[in-house]
Amino acid sequence: MSWQSPERLWLLTGVAALVAGYLVMQRRRSRYAVRFTNLRLLDKVAPQRPAWRRHVPAGLFLAMLALLVVGFARPTAEVRVPRERATVIVAVDVSRSMLATDVPPDRLAAAKDAAREFVDGLPEEFNVGLVAFAGSASVLVAPDTDRAALAAGIDRLAEGAAGIQGTAIGEAIGTSLESIRTLDARAAESPPPARVVLLSDGANTAGRDPAQAAAEATEQGVPVDTISFGTPDGVLDSGGRGQAVPVDGDTLRAVAESTGGGYHEAGTGDELRAVYADIGSSVGYQTERQDISARFIGFGLVLALLAAATSMLWFSRLP
Repeated sequence: MSWQSPERLWLLTGVAALVAGYLVMQRRRSRYAVRFTNLRLLDKVAPQRPAWRRHVPAGLFLAMLALLVVGFARPTAEVRVPRERATVIVAVDVSRSMLATDVPPDRLAAAKDAAREFVDGLPEEFNVGLVAFAGSASVLVAPDTDRAALAAGIDRLAEGAAGIQGTAIGEAIGTSLESIRTLDARAAESPPPARVVLLSDGANTAGRDPAQAAAEATEQGVPVDTISFGTPDGVLDSGGRGQAVPVDGDTLRAVAESTGGGYHEAGTGDELRAVYADIGSSVGYQTERQDISARFIGFGLVLALLAAATSMLWFSRLP
C-alpha cells in the first residue's frame, strides 16, 4: 500500500496524543478513588460500573479518528479487476477415449461438471465460448456473456459431437482463435484480451500440427492453458473388450509452454475442479493501482456509529 498524500499521516500524532491524554486521565481518576477514604460515601456518589465498558466508546472513537486520518492520506493499493471484453474459450475433448471410466462416472462427464463450475466462477462480464473437438473441432457456443446458452452447450457435450474420431488439438486451438478474432466488430483491429483453456486426455492424432496452431496463438497474443485429464490406467470398453487409453500430456505441455499458458494434470474430478479454480483466479484480470481511501473512511464511520450506540446504551449519553 502507498499514499497519495503521505504528509497527512502526521495527523496520527494528534490521535496518539488523545490516547495518551485519555490514559493519563484514567490514571488520575484511579488515584483520586484511592485517596477518597470514605468508601460508603464513594459508593453512593460514584456507584461501581463495569470497568471495561466505560473504555469501549472512547476506544471506538479513537480508532475511528485513526481510520479517518488514514483515509484522508488517500491510500492506494493494487487491485485485480476484470479486463474489458475479456474472452475465455473452453475447449473440451469429446473423442471416444473420453468415455474411459478411470475417472468416474467417466472422463467426459467429470470434465463437464468441472467446466460448469469453472464458468460459474468467472465474472459475469466475461465473454465465454465453448469448443468441442475430436477428429475435428467445432464451436458449440460462440463467446458471449449469455451463461444460460453456455450451460446448455456444456450439456450437449457428448462423444461424437465434433464429428470424426481422433484428437485434433491443433484444430481445437485454431477454431478457438477464430472465434476470438470474430468476437465483435472491433476484434479484427482491436483484439480482446483472451485465453484458451483446453482439456484433453491424449496426444494429437488428426488435423493440423499443434505446434503450428500454438505459434498462431503466440502471434495473436493468446495464452493456451492445457489440462491433461485422466490416468495411466484408463481403459475403454470396446465391444466387451478393454482397450487401454492411457493419458498422454506431452503435446499439451508443449502447447502451454510455447504460448505462455500453464500446463496442468488432473487424475480425478476433484483435481480437475482445483485446476479450473486455479486457472480462473488469474484469467482475464489485470492489476491496477486504485484509491482505497473509501474503505478506511467507511470503516471509520461504522466505528463512529458503534461508539455512539454503546455510549447511549450503557451510559445514556453520547461519547
